[in-house]
Amino acid sequence: MKQTSIKKQKPKKRAYIKILFSPIIGFFCGIFLVKYLKESGSSYNSIGSYLFMLGAALLMLSGAIYLNIILHEAGHLLFGLFFGFQFSSFRIGSLMLIKENGTIRLRKMAITGTAGQCLMNPPELKKGKWPFLFYNLGGSFTNFIVAAVFLGINFFCGLKRFYALFCVIMGITGIWIAFVNGIPIRMGAVDNDGCNAASVYKFPSALRSFWVQLKVSGQMAEGVRLKDMPSEWFFLPNESEMQNSMTAVMAVFYENRLMDLHKFEEAGDLIQTLRSMQSSIMDLYENLLICDQIYCALIRKKESEALMQFQTKSFQTFRKQMKNFPVVLRTEYAVALLHEQNPEKAGQIREKFKDLVKTYPYAGDIESEWELVKIAEMDGRCLFCHSV
Repeated sequence: MKQTSIKKQKPKKRAYIKILFSPIIGFFCGIFLVKYLKESGSSYNSIGSYLFMLGAALLMLSGAIYLNIILHEAGHLLFGLFFGFQFSSFRIGSLMLIKENGTIRLRKMAITGTAGQCLMNPPELKKGKWPFLFYNLGGSFTNFIVAAVFLGINFFCGLKRFYALFCVIMGITGIWIAFVNGIPIRMGAVDNDGCNAASVYKFPSALRSFWVQLKVSGQMAEGVRLKDMPSEWFFLPNESEMQNSMTAVMAVFYENRLMDLHKFEEAGDLIQTLRSMQSSIMDLYENLLICDQIYCALIRKKESEALMQFQTKSFQTFRKQMKNFPVVLRTEYAVALLHEQNPEKAGQIREKFKDLVKTYPYAGDIESEWELVKIAEMDGRCLFCHSV
């Protein structure tokens, strides 16, 4: 059977905005660095001194970017709280604060294509509406405000040398992060805040889809599994709605719920359908669908088609980026056990999975994936018994 793949919509020109912004930011930072080096000429007139200033500027730039990422996510949090949202999780890099049963706990999870994320439980729908815009763009608003403050301090206070350079770098990087998150573009494997907001305005159904996604995230933080969440939250979008990235995610959630219900036949057929149609499913979700497709194929004894994707360069890159993600480990375990028939390798992957349990934030997700690991083990025992 011919291998299928998701037919992506053609990338829009605005996707190159992020690429253009980076050298522009570097250019302006360079101008101000030269300016402050000249102002400091009397004190910094040797090559060593200039290199010291350059190194200090690079450290400031790295620190400013990191601080602005924190401020960006804090902006989502503050705007969300103001408009009636409830805290769910706050992540910078791989470190996550998550609310579990009323207690804030420290966990670890990294998602490729994202430097941070603030997830909140939205208020209930009122006539199908909820205040998504300020929560969604609160991070960019905060970056703009902080940038204006730092640039204003430098302009009105007449700062010199390191202080002036730091304020300028904080201002420029703040504007940069605000733009690359606020202007609708796809940030690698995921959509940015502006793209999410634009998706909601284009499709009326996307407003509820966004609400459901946040509700699902909130329930997952509390340890609730997909199969135990309200069934009315999960639906299959029609072909037109699949052209909207926010609504297309609901098809992925629907498939994920089928996996949690162990309806592998139905899940496998749905993935095949999704991966053969035109859609706006994000790359991250596409690769997660491939994981489920491979697992379902192994369980259903239809290996030849799905396993072709396991060795593709793009999927191998995804596996490396998401090597500590339960879905990826579960899939690699099933491949090692059922396809490669390598119990030793499967055992090593199983140990990695057990280690992941200690720090992974979503207990219900771990419980669900652990069940799939055990189902693969049962199939593996049957396979080895038959071979003997």
